[in-house]
Amino acid sequence: IYLKAQATQKVVTAFAERGQFEELVKYSSQVGHKPDYLYIMQSLLMSNPQAAAKLAVTIAQQEGPPVDVNTITDLFLQRNMIREATSFLLEVLKPNLPEQAMLQTKVLEINLVTYPNVADAILANNMFTHYDRPRVAQLCEKAGLYMRALQHYTELSDIKRVIINTHAIEPQALVEFFGTLSPDWALSCLKEMLSVNVQQNLQLVVQIAKEYTEQIGSKGIIELLESFKTYEGLYFYLGSYLAFSEDPDVHFKYIEAATKTGQVKEVERVTRESNFFDPEKTKQFLMEAKLQDARPLINVCDRFDLIRDLALYLYNNNMLKYIEAYVQKVNPSKAPEIVGALLDVECDEEFISNLILSVRSLLPVEPLVAECEKRNKMKLLTTFLDHLVSEGSTDAHVHNALGKIIIDSNNNPEHFLTTNPHYDSEVVGKYCEKRDPNLACVAYKRGQCDDALIGCTNKNSMFKLQARYVVERMDLDLWAKVLDPESEHRRQLIDQVVSTALPESKNPEQVSVSVKAFMTADLPNELIELLEKIVLQNSAFSGNPNLQNLLILTAIKADGSRVMDYINRLDHFDGPAVGEIAVGSELFEEAYFIYKKFDLHVPAIKVLLENIQSIERAHEYATKVEEKECWSELAKSQLAGGNVKDAIASYIRADDESNRDAVIAEAKKSDSYEDLVKYLKMVRSKVKEASVDTELAYSYAKIGQIGQLEEFIVSTPGVNLQSVGDRCFDEGIFEASKIIFTSLSNWGRLASTLVKLEQYQAAVEAARKANSSKTWKEVCFACVDKEEYRLAQLCGLSIIVNADDLEDVSEFYQGRGKFEELISLMEAGLGLERSHMGIFTELGILYAKYKLDKLMEHLKLFSNKINIPRLIRVCEEQMHWKALSFLYVQYDEYDNAATVMMNHSPEAWEHIAFKDVAVKVSNADLFYKAISFYLEEHPMMLCDLLAVLSSRIDHARVVDVMRKREHLPLVKPYLLSVQQSNLVAVNEAVNDLLIEEHDFEGLRNSIETYDNFDQLQLATRIEKHEIMEFRRIATLIYKKSLRWRQSMQLSVDDKLYKDAMETAAQSGERELAEELLKGFIKDGNKECFAACLYTCYDLIKPDVALELAWMNGMTDHVMPYMIQVMRDQTSKLDTLMAERAERKKSEEKKDEGDSQQSQQSNMYAQMLPPALPSPMQYQQQGMMYPNGGQYQ
Repeated sequence: IYLKAQATQKVVTAFAERGQFEELVKYSSQVGHKPDYLYIMQSLLMSNPQAAAKLAVTIAQQEGPPVDVNTITDLFLQRNMIREATSFLLEVLKPNLPEQAMLQTKVLEINLVTYPNVADAILANNMFTHYDRPRVAQLCEKAGLYMRALQHYTELSDIKRVIINTHAIEPQALVEFFGTLSPDWALSCLKEMLSVNVQQNLQLVVQIAKEYTEQIGSKGIIELLESFKTYEGLYFYLGSYLAFSEDPDVHFKYIEAATKTGQVKEVERVTRESNFFDPEKTKQFLMEAKLQDARPLINVCDRFDLIRDLALYLYNNNMLKYIEAYVQKVNPSKAPEIVGALLDVECDEEFISNLILSVRSLLPVEPLVAECEKRNKMKLLTTFLDHLVSEGSTDAHVHNALGKIIIDSNNNPEHFLTTNPHYDSEVVGKYCEKRDPNLACVAYKRGQCDDALIGCTNKNSMFKLQARYVVERMDLDLWAKVLDPESEHRRQLIDQVVSTALPESKNPEQVSVSVKAFMTADLPNELIELLEKIVLQNSAFSGNPNLQNLLILTAIKADGSRVMDYINRLDHFDGPAVGEIAVGSELFEEAYFIYKKFDLHVPAIKVLLENIQSIERAHEYATKVEEKECWSELAKSQLAGGNVKDAIASYIRADDESNRDAVIAEAKKSDSYEDLVKYLKMVRSKVKEASVDTELAYSYAKIGQIGQLEEFIVSTPGVNLQSVGDRCFDEGIFEASKIIFTSLSNWGRLASTLVKLEQYQAAVEAARKANSSKTWKEVCFACVDKEEYRLAQLCGLSIIVNADDLEDVSEFYQGRGKFEELISLMEAGLGLERSHMGIFTELGILYAKYKLDKLMEHLKLFSNKINIPRLIRVCEEQMHWKALSFLYVQYDEYDNAATVMMNHSPEAWEHIAFKDVAVKVSNADLFYKAISFYLEEHPMMLCDLLAVLSSRIDHARVVDVMRKREHLPLVKPYLLSVQQSNLVAVNEAVNDLLIEEHDFEGLRNSIETYDNFDQLQLATRIEKHEIMEFRRIATLIYKKSLRWRQSMQLSVDDKLYKDAMETAAQSGERELAEELLKGFIKDGNKECFAACLYTCYDLIKPDVALELAWMNGMTDHVMPYMIQVMRDQTSKLDTLMAERAERKKSEEKKDEGDSQQSQQSNMYAQMLPPALPSPMQYQQQGMMYPNGGQYQ
């Protein structure tokens, strides 16, 4: 009803009461009504606070809220509606904008004062970031929200003041908070917590320290805990950090803290597992701590080899049971050090003996013996060692110790040294040296301790014993040591070996090794003396071949004068081997007699040839023995010496073809082909090889036996005739090569041969059969050189059909100046079936170079068959510009074609051709270059060119070019044709031309049709023109530019009153119309006065017109205007009266509808229940919110 009655306020109130706030806003915007939201809010706050909160949100969400958010908030707070105010502000502040900082602070303040738990929830949700953090921090502290206060404070003093309230802060939250602090601040806060209450805060401090060790630093935390002497805190903190630290100081402090807190088991574990504490420092601390449980100290000393200190500490503190436990259970291998330490402090030997026996087999014997031996307490180990031997021990250390005890006691030591298989000979022998060197040598000999025995015998001058030992050992390395030139005892040893050791020996191997040792030691004279005694004096070894060999070889090496005597006296030596060594030692005559004695003819003749170098003696020897092998060796030497004839004779006598390649090579070098023919015939009788036949054929050719060659070729099919023919050709034996190539049907090589023989007709026929480009070129070039042009052309036609060979032919002809013949050849080639682009191109190049008159005709006929880029380069080099432009057009390089035509216009330019090219160029700069070119050379054709280029050129740039050249009228037809583009430059150029031509009709038509130009500049230019029509055009321009006063004034000055009145009427400016009216009155122009009132009827007020007419006696002229005015006013009054009557009728209907609505609303009010108490009443009566008073 209210909607239909248009009762806007009633409709708004109804929407508000029903909570339909979106419909309220929508309706208000539709009818253009601005509701009084403040009044509506106040009304709803009294009756329906929740609806009021909803309306407040709706208001705030409008664009440009009609009521300020602060004002709405104050309305809630004035009625102590904290919950509604909070709900409203949270909804409004969701965007979290910087400009909302004050409201964010306010919503937190009111809740921190009244409902801290609500404020805590808001802060927990991180809804706001722009509020006043210091202010909120203070309120949080006062409200007991210490964690929130810590999160908001930024000063260290504030944080330290709040952080001590650990009883009211959740530990986990506090731990997380420390992650936001810098290391220095975190340490300060931890120190403050410990200063206030160590017992209460210690656990929390340790937890924080564990969590942020890396950030804060373990050093600072440890110093902090130490400053408060909280070893318990240190213990718990370092216990968690220990596994990740390699700092020795950290590990030591943990051991110290665990010790002082009584955590002995943990101390024992760390000392057993940790690898990073300082052992010396830890040992000293544990000794000073004097723990009842010695296991931590045992761990440290055992792991870091501090056994002596451990033994002394345990003995001095009467902790013998720990010594037994350590030796028996922990580390028996350290028992020797324990025993040594106990012996040093004169511990009871019975305790030590029992301690050793308790470990027995687990005990390391060697270090134990060493400890006892240093202290002369070896007898202490007798029982222990006997036990081990009786148990079957074969440990060398056990038997070493037992042997030492027997030697010291002199209890039949020789029997022990020779029968006991388990002791270490070197150890026991060294022990015996100072006591009895003979016993030492027995021990060394038993264990083959060479160095030790040599040293002992040298030291005690026992060289006979040493010599016998060395001979019996048969060890070359040992011999090398004793025969070392640096050894001062070498001479004594050699004397004993020669005089005693070897004569006593019956073992050949001992003799052999000894001799070899003397040889290795480079003692030839001593060796010869020894061998002569053994070999030449009828000993057991006189017929020994090895010793005879050795005697001769030693003589060869040491004294060559004795060798020949030994060769004659000895018969059992190895002749080939000794002879070879004699040759190596340059004893050639001795070697020759050795080979001759053993009938080794080939080695003997080799010595004569290679070493003695006597071919005559070798020839006599070969003739004497008459063996083919000897003749072969002689032939090789003769061949090497360059005596080819004798060498071939020797080879034939030896019937040896094996070195035929070398013989052939040397015969070729010496040109001994007649002898070579004899040798090759002998070779062919033994082997059938193509290489031999080939060389024989070549030899026939070389010595000119053509008949023999032809017969040989026919009868011998395996000859490599191609190779022979090539060699004959290369060496100029053309008749032979002709025969060979003919038999091979090798037409290419035959043609080359015929050319050399100057048989050109036959060469052409051979080339035709060969049909090879190489052959054709060879014959063709030869014919050209001999001026056989007909034959050359026949060859050339077969060459130029191959594009790869065409250039070679052309260069050859041109290089010899045969231009006409070359052109004739190319022209003949055009008609070939296999003619190709290269021929047409090459002919074009030749025309360009030598026959310019035929070039253009050739290009036009064959433009699609030539290589245009190549011909372009030639034409450019030869400066044939017309042909060059034509080629560029054919190659679609229109830019280059246009450039050539312009740069070389006398020869290359044609207007029609240039127009066709200009349209197709891609470089825009060429258009304007062409315009400049036409201006300079062909100005009357410029418009024709511009008409063609109009679609591709920049008209403004053309105008600029023509202005600069002062030839703008020349292109007027072009400008008129392109003016339809309505460009500034074109329009201004056309207008300038029309003004110069006094064509005012054309100018008026131009400015009315095309308005893109500087109108004010043109108007200023023509407003003072001598021709009135141009001045009228100026008024028209001013009118278009809305410069009404200038246009009207210009018309008045020219007494164009009608134009002036129309201008004033079109301007719509009352002052301008009245100014014109007053001007007519001033001039006494009554008719224009009346006409102006009619024309400017809407602009002139009736009182102004009547006053001016009455004052200037123009009442009659104003009456038509006044009559019209009265008629218009009467019509308007009639319309107003009709509208008033209609509006009054509508208001009466509206009042009747409002009365009915009021009665109905009173009836509904009686049916409503009593109102609920307000939130203020809840607070005054100590009541809670229906939802428990908590913010949700």
